Amino acid sequence: MPLRTVAVVVLPGIAPFELGVVCEIFGIDRTDTGGPAFDFTICTPEPGLVPTKLGMELVVHEGLGATADADLVVMPAYGADQEVPEVVLDVLRDAERRGAWVLSVCSGAFALARAGLLDGRRCTTHWMYTDQLAREYPRAEVDPAVLYVEDRRVVTSAGTAAGIDAGLHLVRRELGAAAAAAIARRMVVPPHRDGGQAQFIDSPVPAAGDGELAPLLAWVAEHLDEEITVPVLARRARMSERTFARRFRAETGTTPALWTARQRLLRAQELLEETDLPVEEVGRRAGFGGAAGLRHHFARELGTSPAAYRRTFGCDAARGQAS
Repeated sequence: MPLRTVAVVVLPGIAPFELGVVCEIFGIDRTDTGGPAFDFTICTPEPGLVPTKLGMELVVHEGLGATADADLVVMPAYGADQEVPEVVLDVLRDAERRGAWVLSVCSGAFALARAGLLDGRRCTTHWMYTDQLAREYPRAEVDPAVLYVEDRRVVTSAGTAAGIDAGLHLVRRELGAAAAAAIARRMVVPPHRDGGQAQFIDSPVPAAGDGELAPLLAWVAEHLDEEITVPVLARRARMSERTFARRFRAETGTTPALWTARQRLLRAQELLEETDLPVEEVGRRAGFGGAAGLRHHFARELGTSPAAYRRTFGCDAARGQAS
């Protein structure tokens, strides 16, 4: 049966933007521009005034009975540490049990996890909360790099605007690409975004610190375009390769190869954001040898391309230069 009825569960502390995303996709009749219309209801365990994350209040008239025959039940963001009433968990379990779609936006994934819906399923949430979700619910298969995940009619999305991606995916899945495109055009957003959440994760270049290897790490950061191997580094540190590898892991928590690769990726991101250098030159300066190596590492680690990354994060002077 196609997706027709949508029920959104709101709790105290609801994030207005994430709720608004769900309302924009599923709550507005788009038939005048070729899009779909859904039977859309906002509901809550105790109808009345519901305080939001920003202090303002929502007036919600419908109770959780609205979820009983909904084709889709949605949990927007409400806070990773907030308690979820058992009656809400029962609603989510019932929806999953009868084969309805269940969708979470951002920290709404924690409600799904508490209901047991993420056990044995791939899932995601905002990158700030993925470690917490994985730690508190070890049976969930948390993917921190994606914008959204669909696993057996349960869809979880990353932070904020990723709820748009997840919602449009669900419309496309159930009603086709034309329906999703019609909604996207009205929202003035792309029907599908390139890449995943990994490209948005805050990963500042780590300081060299004040450990024994601090001078060497600072040297590496300045010579990323050169050949950097364990023998080269061990010689500079005046240690045997075995001792160096052991000391390096103790001081950085990883291997020389992985640490260097991460520095190169961060340098490439920095160059794409702040300069108009051609991708070939960015790849060379970051130590990937050129554009081909850079594209390979971006696809593997960030799930996107250097060109797409620059379009998203680059300064005005850099836009349009990537290839």
